[in-house]
Amino acid sequence: MLFLYNRFSTKVLYTLLCLIITGFIRPDPSNAQRAGYWQQEVHYEMEIDMDVEMNRFDGTQKLTYTNNSPDTLNRVFYHLFFNAFQPNSMMDKRSRTIADPSSRISDKIVGYDSTQIGYQRIDHLKHNGQEVDYTVEGTILEVQLHEPILPGEEAVFEMDFNAQVPLQTRRSGRDNAEGVRFSMSQWYPKIAAYDEDGWHPNPYVAREFYAPFGVFDVTIHIDRDYVVAAGSILQNPEEVGYGYESKGMTVNRPSGEKLTWQFRSENVHDFMWAADPDFKHTTAQVPDGPLLRFFYQTDPVAENASEEKNKELAERWENLPWYTVKAFQYMNRNIGPYPYDEYSVIQGGDGGMEYIIGTLITGNRSLRSLVGVTIHELVHSWFHGVLANNEVYDSWIDEGFTSYLDEFVENAVFGETVENPMAYRYRSYKQIATAGGLEEPMHIHSDHYETNTAYSRASYTKGALFLHQLGYIIGQETLNRSLKTFYRAWQFKHPTGKDFIRIAEEESGMVLDWYYEYWVTTTKTIDYTIQSVDASGEQTEITLERTDLMPMPIEVEVTSTDSSSTVYYIPLEIMWGEKENEYSEKEWVQKDDWQWVFPEYTLTIDQPKSDIQKIEIDPTHRMADINRENNVWQAPLPEVETQSP
Repeated sequence: MLFLYNRFSTKVLYTLLCLIITGFIRPDPSNAQRAGYWQQEVHYEMEIDMDVEMNRFDGTQKLTYTNNSPDTLNRVFYHLFFNAFQPNSMMDKRSRTIADPSSRISDKIVGYDSTQIGYQRIDHLKHNGQEVDYTVEGTILEVQLHEPILPGEEAVFEMDFNAQVPLQTRRSGRDNAEGVRFSMSQWYPKIAAYDEDGWHPNPYVAREFYAPFGVFDVTIHIDRDYVVAAGSILQNPEEVGYGYESKGMTVNRPSGEKLTWQFRSENVHDFMWAADPDFKHTTAQVPDGPLLRFFYQTDPVAENASEEKNKELAERWENLPWYTVKAFQYMNRNIGPYPYDEYSVIQGGDGGMEYIIGTLITGNRSLRSLVGVTIHELVHSWFHGVLANNEVYDSWIDEGFTSYLDEFVENAVFGETVENPMAYRYRSYKQIATAGGLEEPMHIHSDHYETNTAYSRASYTKGALFLHQLGYIIGQETLNRSLKTFYRAWQFKHPTGKDFIRIAEEESGMVLDWYYEYWVTTTKTIDYTIQSVDASGEQTEITLERTDLMPMPIEVEVTSTDSSSTVYYIPLEIMWGEKENEYSEKEWVQKDDWQWVFPEYTLTIDQPKSDIQKIEIDPTHRMADINRENNVWQAPLPEVETQSP
């Protein structure tokens, strides 16, 4: 019987394999995690006591750390982000020596006195109940363990710490330009990420973050006249009057000078909060989605502003929830369901910065700007929040994918129909790609770009164009499916750009490694040219040239003198596949593959040259061709005979 069962099982497996190979059954790309994939896990239990007069707090932290890796860990690292806000820190020095410093930092930190700097100091640290030795270098704490953390083992770290909140400079701090008292991001000792590449104890110089998923239980003791807003779920709203007073309900506030706010969030990799005595709190419900919370100042909204100006700004915040609900509905439909119960939009910080289950944004803006920054930061929730790739080395995934989507979300929310919302990003890319060495590859440590401009264009601009141009290669509907599958397959994990490419390959049936290598890891550019158009009897020979180094599949639209159009599609041989016709009202003709080593390609069409009005490479303008002037051939106007008087 066992023999027969084994023979039957083998036959079934063989049949399934044949069906997969022949394409009758395709593997589900939503199960596309890498073989042997693992990730670390954390559970933070923190309690802090805030001194709002001194801008300091004392805290305790218990961290339960689960080593799901196959490695034995003999040391661990923590981030102490507030230490960056001190004269001659790496953040300060970098800002004063880089060619194009951020105006938010510039040379501010070097002039801070002892009351304006930030710091995080560790008083005691234990591992599994035993005191351990540690060293602090700038924003990094290194802990030497008495006993290793074995694969599959849990370790408990307990610490007492104290901190001073820096004057608001970059993202975090006190007393921002709009008068918000505390914008508390990167405020606690945070264990560094550990993955298949080892530890990532990256000093905090200015930019991106990367951390393991887990649970945060946070208790905050603060003066009772402060309203606390957080990217987390409040556990004791009745005690603190969190919206209950306005509903006429009884609030059982404990006596004393301070209130205790208790928060909990799960499947997250960070915890942000803010506090101010003047915060107004309103809510809005996304149908079949999260409860949205909005925290903004009402008196005054803008420093030294007139009463009329303050009223206008307050009205914009009152209108913001409607747009935010619409944006969440768009993202839920087009990418996948937002997985948390709440999301908070909080006035604070120095511009706009994404955090888990919430964002800090400045509020003194026009309505369009206020909605725009809110949309950008909430779109981050799907990428920075839920997918959580290593932003330090691949900031283009989170920033680029967010920048791509937010254009379409904003169009939908405002009811606009911009034909190519990425057009200005193509112009921005062309500026740096033709600037003579200013551009740098996308896969670089975010703090190691030579200029802020190079970082911004690689992460935001080229990251967004990575997707828009991929839609040109595989088709827009296929790209949309790939994004949904990517989100479904990798949520609460840490995918890479190659993980996304694998899913796009499954969805499209193409090989796309060439695209990733060229666009992400090099600065090679695209430039295709219509070199010549020659009559050949009843046919026309169009000679195309790859002028620059990056190869691409080509679409050539030929418009006849009667205004009808035909699109000739030339796949790349290295794609090992073709996309379907995206032009519902135009004829689509697929031609032979273009082998990328050949700089020229002769496109022969069954149409006399005299019947052709216009020829254009890439009529949808989704290919990042750095010189579009040579993409178009226009038939010369007929000569007009003139008579002498």
